[in-house]
Amino acid sequence: MRGRHLVVGAGPVGRNVAEQLVAVGEEVLLASRSGAGPEVPGATRIGLDASDPEQLARAAAGARAIYNCVNPPAYDTWPTMWPPVAAALLAAAERSGAVLAITGNLYPYGPVDGPMVEGLPDAGPGIKARVRATMWADALAAHEAGRVRAVEIRGSDYMGAGVGDGGHIPRLVPRALAGKSVRVIGSPDQPHSWTDVRDMARALVAVADREDAWGRVWHAPTNAPRTQREAVADVCRAAGRAPVEVRTYPKAALALGGLVSPMLRELRETAYQFEGPYILDSTAITRDLGLQPTTWGEVCRRTAGLEYCPA
Repeated sequence: MRGRHLVVGAGPVGRNVAEQLVAVGEEVLLASRSGAGPEVPGATRIGLDASDPEQLARAAAGARAIYNCVNPPAYDTWPTMWPPVAAALLAAAERSGAVLAITGNLYPYGPVDGPMVEGLPDAGPGIKARVRATMWADALAAHEAGRVRAVEIRGSDYMGAGVGDGGHIPRLVPRALAGKSVRVIGSPDQPHSWTDVRDMARALVAVADREDAWGRVWHAPTNAPRTQREAVADVCRAAGRAPVEVRTYPKAALALGGLVSPMLRELRETAYQFEGPYILDSTAITRDLGLQPTTWGEVCRRTAGLEYCPA
């Protein structure tokens, strides 16, 4: 892979994609609305409106790949924010000839019986599931029509360095490492898959560079599931701290909070993800592309803010 790459979105996934590309000597434009934020040494930060097809097309001119790493500010903005951004990215990919690598999630599947595997129908209920399912359906239709080359990576809830308040476990880490009890949404004791944000980025970079990977959904390499209670305890131990008490939010409290908090109202749509087993099967990307998940111990160390040291 040699060429120019446009990474749209400078949140945790976008920064990690940029770092992966810079590390192998690629030219990288890291785009966000303001163009400001933490620097990625070796990447050039630019400001643009990702919903403007003309701005995107100019930035993508000559690019080998475009990475959709846009991170909407809040769930309740998805129905209005995502459609123009997705359309603009498709237009830019078509005009530039760049591969479009999309950061996806598991919402399109909705509640399923058993582990989630590639090829399940995108039949999830709710607005967020439909928005994301439509984005991929439009990209796949354009790919099959020969207008673009598209591929999507789906991962579960993020862990790892730099995720912060955007992750269900990372947002609890400062309090847990201070020895204080924490509360989680849903059951603390149901198995749940956690994807390292760096593994998500590695998968996006890998599939963008492989023609045999295009035109389908892949799951990011992800470790065996851990419950929320186990994940919090594992991060505490990785930092040399004792595990803390993990309790759930009372449903009544969430319902009342939803009256004043748009975020809590939106979480009701996806509450199933934490009320029963929520397991991602990523064996396909390991078998076919050779991508292994980061070891769980390292994921926990990095989530705790520690540098990697072999166990």
